[in-house]
Amino acid sequence: MNAQTASIFRLIAACSLFVGCASSRPSVVIPKEVPVVRHGILAGYLKNEDLPNSLTLLPPPPAEKTAAFAGDEDAFKKTRSLKDTPRWKQAIEDADLKFPKAAENFSCALDVPISEKETPHLYMLMRRTLADGALATYKAKEHYKRTRPFVFNNTTSCTPHDEQFLRKDGSYPSGHSAAGWTWALVLSQVAPERTNELLARGLAYGQSRVICGVHWQSDVTQGRVVAAGAVARLQSDPIFQAELEAAKKEVLNLRTQGQKPTRDCKAEAEALGLNLVSSL
Repeated sequence: MNAQTASIFRLIAACSLFVGCASSRPSVVIPKEVPVVRHGILAGYLKNEDLPNSLTLLPPPPAEKTAAFAGDEDAFKKTRSLKDTPRWKQAIEDADLKFPKAAENFSCALDVPISEKETPHLYMLMRRTLADGALATYKAKEHYKRTRPFVFNNTTSCTPHDEQFLRKDGSYPSGHSAAGWTWALVLSQVAPERTNELLARGLAYGQSRVICGVHWQSDVTQGRVVAAGAVARLQSDPIFQAELEAAKKEVLNLRTQGQKPTRDCKAEAEALGLNLVSSL
C-alpha cells in the first residue's frame, strides 16, 4: 500500500467515524416526575404556546334563535329520557376525570387492563395527554363563557356535586369531550388493531356530556376538533413519541400474557350500545 492509498483509507475511516457519530442521536429521557398544573392534572407534553388556539380555531357557539341552537336544544331534550338508565349511570362514570378511574373507562375498548402498576407508560400517556387535549379548550371557554344546558333550562345534571363549579365554567367547547377524543386518537396509535372500538368509545365519552346535561351538542363536537389539533401537534414531540413506543410494548406484553380488563365490559357495551370487546 503506497502513501497515497493509505491516506485515502485513513480519510474513509475518519469519514465513517464522523457519519456514525452524526447519525447517533441522544436517547430521549422520559421524565418520571411531572408537575401538577391544575386540579390534580399533570402537565401535558406540549407547552402552552404549542397548544391549538381554540379561540381562533373554532367559530363562535350557536346563538339563540338560530337553527344550530335549536339543534342543541333538541339534543338536550331527547336525552332527558335517559335519566336513571344504564346509559345515564355510564355518563356519570365518564364525568370523572380523576385517575385511575379515567384510565379504566378506556380499558374495555383497548381490551387490556390499564393501571399505574402494570402499564406505567400507558398510564402516564393518558394522564399527560389529558392536559394537552382538555386545557387547549380554555381560551374559547373563557372567552365565550357559554351557559350550560342544565343552567339554561333550569334543571339538574347527572353530577349535582359538580354544578356549583360548572355554573361558572364556560360550556363551549367541551373539555371532557376533548379529553375523550384525545385518548381515543392516542390509544389508537398504541393499539391500531383496536381503532374502531377506541374511536367508538371516544365518541360515546363525549356524548356522555350531552346526556349529563352539562354540555350542548355543539360544545362536544367542537371539543373533538380541538383534540384532533392537539394530537396532531403531539406527533412532533419526542417525549410523547418515546412514551408512546413504551406504551405499545406494555400493551403487547399484556396481550401476550392474555390479560383482560377487570371491568364488566359486557355491561358497559350494553349501556353504550357499542361492541367494545372482541368477544363478549
